[in-house]
Amino acid sequence: MRVGMIDDHESVSVGVRSALAREPGCDVVGTARTVAEWEELGLDADVVVLDLSLADRSEPAENVRTLRARGSQVLVYTAGDDAHAIRQAARAGVVGVVLKTAPLRELVAAVLAAGSGQPVPTASWAAALDADPGLDSAGLSPREAEVLALYAAGEKTVRVARELGISEHTVIEHLRSIRAKYERAGRSAPTKVDLYQRAVEDGFLPAPRRRQ
Repeated sequence: MRVGMIDDHESVSVGVRSALAREPGCDVVGTARTVAEWEELGLDADVVVLDLSLADRSEPAENVRTLRARGSQVLVYTAGDDAHAIRQAARAGVVGVVLKTAPLRELVAAVLAAGSGQPVPTASWAAALDADPGLDSAGLSPREAEVLALYAAGEKTVRVARELGISEHTVIEHLRSIRAKYERAGRSAPTKVDLYQRAVEDGFLPAPRRRQ
């Protein structure tokens, strides 16, 4: 089984590579700091261990799609502090998520499982998404999700209406419905700040990037 690692922290890549190299039948073909570099190097692997937050600020979901198009299974290895990125990557088709706080043996087990076509251990999936109640937990419609994303990001109702090609009155009605649904879900969002928080929690908006 060919395995690769994409992470912009050299110490992480070295540690993971060392652990995987000790596994019989596991051939670590290479590491890269970004998916673009992986492609430039012409590397291919059956399983790629991918960090979601890379220094080139590339989109996690796009990275996953790129690697899958090259025939690789993608296993996310993440700090787990961005539910939006995890959810988007999951939608793009990763085979599993392992937190960097988990024992290294959990990552090794997940890689071996992915490479052999077996179910990947799911403990880290649950932990990683624990802070994300679920995209559909409030039961928002696709249009309500669009309204929420624009409005919570800072747009005024008139601008949201213009962007979506609907009336401002319709936008206001959608916002009333959104607030009511979150209230029923036990996640009250009476203010715009609250709506922003719900949008981040549910993956409609990305979490703010931490300052380096």
